[in-house]
Amino acid sequence: MILLLGSHLFTGVTASALPKETIYLEPTDFLSEVFEIKVPAPQMLWLTKDLQPSVQQILGHPYKTLRIRYWKKATKSAWILEEIGKFKPITTGIAINSRKIETIKVLIYRESHGWEIKKSFFTDQFKEVELQENLKLNQRIDGISGATLSVNALKKLSRLALYLDSKVPESN
Repeated sequence: MILLLGSHLFTGVTASALPKETIYLEPTDFLSEVFEIKVPAPQMLWLTKDLQPSVQQILGHPYKTLRIRYWKKATKSAWILEEIGKFKPITTGIAINSRKIETIKVLIYRESHGWEIKKSFFTDQFKEVELQENLKLNQRIDGISGATLSVNALKKLSRLALYLDSKVPESN
């Protein structure tokens, strides 16, 4: 009995201590909000050898897939992207209109800390933000104490979405 209890203490993690996945908004609901009437058919952007160096510069590592799904109608596009916060991916929806962020929403959060990034006081900072030629945002985004890695993940994803948006043709 003592041996079992001792081995449990040394594992360092109990089931209740593991971060739980929290769905704040289903990806399909995010797309319905962005496009209001009718969600356009999804399209694919291949991360070609020409795009990969900039994607890696933005993220600090290669993106996990070679193609990314997006939705586009006229000057508006929507991207559902993931980036690791501290340990787990944060699923984020980003809508861009005329090369500026229209909205950014945390859709699924899997970390134990930093969930405050889903709040509008934080995400509203991204409205109207654009990407500069040096692949940086044109406005400063204030962080949240205790959520630095989650904040950084959203800043990277916003830069990535703006960059990818600039690589797809405008549709009618």
